[in-house]
Amino acid sequence: MGEGDHASQARRAWQVLETAERIHAKADVDRALDRMALAIDDAVGQTDPIMMVVLHGALVFAGHLLPRLKFPLEVDYVHATRYRGGLTGGEITWAAGPSLPVAGRTVVLLDDILDEGVTLAALAETLRARGAAAVLKAVLVTKTRPRPEDLEADFSGLEVPDRYVFGWGMDYHGFLRNTKDIYAIP
Repeated sequence: MGEGDHASQARRAWQVLETAERIHAKADVDRALDRMALAIDDAVGQTDPIMMVVLHGALVFAGHLLPRLKFPLEVDYVHATRYRGGLTGGEITWAAGPSLPVAGRTVVLLDDILDEGVTLAALAETLRARGAAAVLKAVLVTKTRPRPEDLEADFSGLEVPDRYVFGWGMDYHGFLRNTKDIYAIP
């Protein structure tokens, strides 16, 4: 993307933000994170888990969830995407895999959104193939859309409509991950 294209995309992001519908306020997200932290504490607090952050989307979510957890944990990350700045998913692209050994460990994948579930399923499959004892999926938001049961999350904060959403780590063409509320494009 050239410099002019980047500036144009930034201007477009401002326009999208001005016309977007607020789906969840920050207070809604905070309450959801509190509930999720309690559920994750109960489920894996005694298992010496690795909290695996899926970049870039889960960066904000993880930054707010991890301090709420009450047990010792390790943090690692993976970078896999199906979007590459676009609005629809394609083939999974791996930019970085986990650096901690997962064999025999409980891994909790932290991702921003459960849409179709394809990316999370592929990540979970990869971690199981590397010997993880258990792989659980925690997402900030779940889109209300049909998907196979095996593609559901173990922990989910909020539901969002089956529309393009952004904020709290979810982006619009690489922008607007930093909004304090969650929005949907009209």
